[in-house]
Amino acid sequence: MRRLGFLAGLGGVLLAQAVAAEQPAPPEGNPAAGKVAAGLCRTCHGGLNGFARIPIAPHIGGEHPSYIRHQLEAFRSGTRQHEIMSVVAASLSDAQIADLSAWFAMQKIHVALKPGVDPHAAPEACALCHGADGVAVLEDAPNLAGENAVYLETQLKAFRTGKRTHEIMSPIAAELTDAEIRAAADWYAAVQLEIDPPP
Repeated sequence: MRRLGFLAGLGGVLLAQAVAAEQPAPPEGNPAAGKVAAGLCRTCHGGLNGFARIPIAPHIGGEHPSYIRHQLEAFRSGTRQHEIMSVVAASLSDAQIADLSAWFAMQKIHVALKPGVDPHAAPEACALCHGADGVAVLEDAPNLAGENAVYLETQLKAFRTGKRTHEIMSPIAAELTDAEIRAAADWYAAVQLEIDPPP
């Protein structure tokens, strides 16, 4: 049963990518302007490289620009809600969102599994989209490498309960037990992550 849900989720990803390919291209972002605007993000998401220093915020440096853009647009529209991000995103223009997406996408990430860890042991329901090492395989999936386990567990449980919704993640998370959620969170939290800003 779980395998069928996982395959259905993969089909949804491919369909979503096909639909996205038909949409008009978003505005090109200006990384230099994004670097200036990134000052808004520093309190929660760390320095200008997007390496978060608090456990309730994700790392955003090195994410694909379309993922960052979609999340900021979701916070701005209210389809995704957060007490801080909803307020911040509400004031952003399309150009500022494009600029921030371009800036954070320019960050260079370096990841490594701990010595002796078998990448084939990665959580199966996660690795197809997010990679065994936490570097996303799909451009609209987030990197999970080095994220805090508390953050990952909170997001998976939000998908499971419907507090946060996504056409792929919601049905996958709905079938995960607390133990499976904790195992997935611990796996990706253990990945070593470094984020280098561009020169």
